[in-house]
Amino acid sequence: MLSNPLARAPRWAAALVLLVAGALQTLTFSPWEWWWLGPLSVALILSVTLFQTGRQLFLSGWLTGLGLFASGVTWIYVSISEHGNTSIPVAVLLMTLFVAGLALVHGIAFWGWGKLAKESPVRRLILFPAVWVLTDWIRGWLLTGFPWLYLGTAHVDGPLAGWAPLAGVHAITLIITGTGAALYGLYSLVRSRRYAPAAILGVCTLALWLAGPALNRFPWTEVSNKPLTFATMQGNIPQQIKWDPDFLRDQLMVYLGLTEEDWDRDIILWPETAIPITQDEAGPIIEHIRSKLGEESVLISGIPWYTYSTNREDYTYHNSILAIGDEGGGVYHKQKLVPFGEYVPLEQWLRGIIGFFDLPMSSFSPGPKYQDPLIAGEARLMPAICYEVAYPDFVAMNARRGNLLVTISNDGWFGDSIGPHQHLQMARMRALETGRYMLRGTNNGVTAVIDNKGQIRGDIPQFEREVLTGELRTVSGNTPFMLTGSWPVLTLAAILVVFVRERVIPKNR
Repeated sequence: MLSNPLARAPRWAAALVLLVAGALQTLTFSPWEWWWLGPLSVALILSVTLFQTGRQLFLSGWLTGLGLFASGVTWIYVSISEHGNTSIPVAVLLMTLFVAGLALVHGIAFWGWGKLAKESPVRRLILFPAVWVLTDWIRGWLLTGFPWLYLGTAHVDGPLAGWAPLAGVHAITLIITGTGAALYGLYSLVRSRRYAPAAILGVCTLALWLAGPALNRFPWTEVSNKPLTFATMQGNIPQQIKWDPDFLRDQLMVYLGLTEEDWDRDIILWPETAIPITQDEAGPIIEHIRSKLGEESVLISGIPWYTYSTNREDYTYHNSILAIGDEGGGVYHKQKLVPFGEYVPLEQWLRGIIGFFDLPMSSFSPGPKYQDPLIAGEARLMPAICYEVAYPDFVAMNARRGNLLVTISNDGWFGDSIGPHQHLQMARMRALETGRYMLRGTNNGVTAVIDNKGQIRGDIPQFEREVLTGELRTVSGNTPFMLTGSWPVLTLAAILVVFVRERVIPKNR
């Protein structure tokens, strides 16, 4: 018989536990990285929700999501208030609506969990990890997606890291939530003196955690013996002048000056929109760069791109990367755009209402699918611009066409918040999932080089104007996750939902 340790707790206490449990998950991510709080958070959630009715479950799910997002995405306020020309009350209102709206996804998921599992607490324990993972996937897809704060991301430095190249971040999330459910089950089994099933459950759960370090030693991909030299520049340009034409020359001189000693590097990386004018206006600076480059050097920079779109049958803007050099080249147009930052949903109604809906360069269009890699000698670099690195399957699919990853960003939008640290952690998880080195260039941090195990091999602290130099290596071969994506884990979750829902476990248990 399963027990409920919070059965007699007042409603306000139960609500507080859920808010705290959601907030504990934020502490598993950077900059804290207390990954061990993940299963504990899940066990706390279950201690409140396991015996609740459908209507109660909706509210509990919403409170859990509220605790998670209110603590984990506070950087949204910086973008809206400090850089969105929006008053403090309006910024607080918009952030509140955003957080409350995201939390609704968890509310609906918990309600559905109750409908699927009915009154059986055993069935609820089995279904909870599956429902959580499917909810994460839906949240990363719905309305262009918000693939942020996946519990598995916290384990880029945790014991479950070895599962990432095998099955991806959602598989790690499944293990974490499953462990939380197992902790609750162990508590109930031991309390009712059912030691044999408790031992079996404990051993099975522990085996998944012990497998992580073993899997992390497996060489899924082969690292080249030939190093490539690189230099990436962090200009630390204030966001307030980024799109001011009066400061255009100053910005370009900053990056040209930072590059002065490194024109002969194999790969030179400037961050997102380091060239803050479109390619048709940037001809002279592009030619100047080409004239300064070494014979085998390639410079890669973010740049807005103005071109004719056959899809829209009109001229349009892209947030793009341009590779310049005799030994390579190429252009990549960003596919995953940030709502309100790079395009405005319901633009015809929202434009002009407040400053946040009129941010500079917020009229981009997504680029086409299946774009070619950027070429730098023998390196085939698959790019991801800013927000795109948060999408595990997107990066894994693209990585199959390249032997090196590159990502650029302008995290100046998030100021001195936790957002840039979370962003870097997701980039590290993508490198781990694909078994590829990643070069990350940002305007104001954190600029870094990441190896094929997701470990940082060099970085520049935030808010410093500096150059990072070193060596990185191309990689051959694909990890299992690159070949399958998240579908095996999602299929497993769906199978659990279907068969457990169909009363494979009797209702009276």
